[in-house]
Amino acid sequence: MNSVYIHIPFCNQICNYCDFPKVLNNEKWQSEYLEALQKEIQKYYKKEAIKTIYIGGGTPSSLSNKNLKKLFEIMEILKKDKEIEFTFEMNPEDIALSKLVILKNNNVNRISVGIQTFNNKYLQLLGRKKLTNINKKIKLLKSMGFDNINIDLMYGYGEPVNNFKKDLKKFLKLKINHLSIYSLILEKNTKLYLQNKSLYSEDKEIKIRRYIKKKLKKYNRYEYSNFALQGFESKHNLTYWNNEEYYGFGLGAHGYINKSRYYNTRSLTNYIKGEYRLENKKISLKDQISNEFILGFRKPKGINKKYFLKKYNKEITDNQTIKKLIKENKLGENKQNIFIKEEYFDIMNEILVEFI
Repeated sequence: MNSVYIHIPFCNQICNYCDFPKVLNNEKWQSEYLEALQKEIQKYYKKEAIKTIYIGGGTPSSLSNKNLKKLFEIMEILKKDKEIEFTFEMNPEDIALSKLVILKNNNVNRISVGIQTFNNKYLQLLGRKKLTNINKKIKLLKSMGFDNINIDLMYGYGEPVNNFKKDLKKFLKLKINHLSIYSLILEKNTKLYLQNKSLYSEDKEIKIRRYIKKKLKKYNRYEYSNFALQGFESKHNLTYWNNEEYYGFGLGAHGYINKSRYYNTRSLTNYIKGEYRLENKKISLKDQISNEFILGFRKPKGINKKYFLKKYNKEITDNQTIKKLIKENKLGENKQNIFIKEEYFDIMNEILVEFI
């Protein structure tokens, strides 16, 4: 394993689409949670050199400066590669000099800012805090030497298409080198779900994706939802889409180790008692290959044929579903890769369902 995902489910938002306990805003519970996190890492980490760390999920930037320093003391357990990509998620309102100094002093070199939308009306709908002084905050990040910055944008929560177009224009003005664009997935029993706020229709989704393609010509779309200027593609994200193994630590975290996928408990009480694992499932070779297709074809470049052969000791072109989709002209092929053809990429799910 070369990658570590640390889930910190603290949040200073109303959070209409998350079912983690709000008690994590309590300083005492935060401290106890971090102690449990340290014990989990000590129990399962095998001392490998780590090439990517991603601290996120929830909002780790909601931590007090005291607990933030404690979190980074825990991170010292991990043996870090010299060229490590170290990402830290932040909410816009948490971008402040005191926190950034702590991040800088602990070798964080990539910041992901969860903006979701620049429109305060729709932020309120999503249970998010009002966005203020975002231009100044991005300038502060850059002045502190954080030149590898991602912004998350979201669509599909009942807003008009023109709102997303305005969001994308504002993103471009900020001159950020990475953008993640997601369609909102509603969790059951959350406020938005119960209000039955409709997601975009398929036609609207395609319209949005075509607009994104038109406006982000300078960016490399290296995965279905992710766009980066050359050299700023997320190494950690590629761990997932290359179906590689990784550690997942924290409440509700997930990981993939020794051909097994595991899921941690979402019960804070159980986690603090040291009952970390909720499920640990061995993945069959058939399912490993199925996952390889479902994840790998999210990349426009698709799956490298030599990499697939080395990993599974099988020719990718011997797979019957691959043969079928090539024959149907939905998959393309060159000397190196097999990939979803460009004209089908924006309706990718129709192809990926073939591998389930």
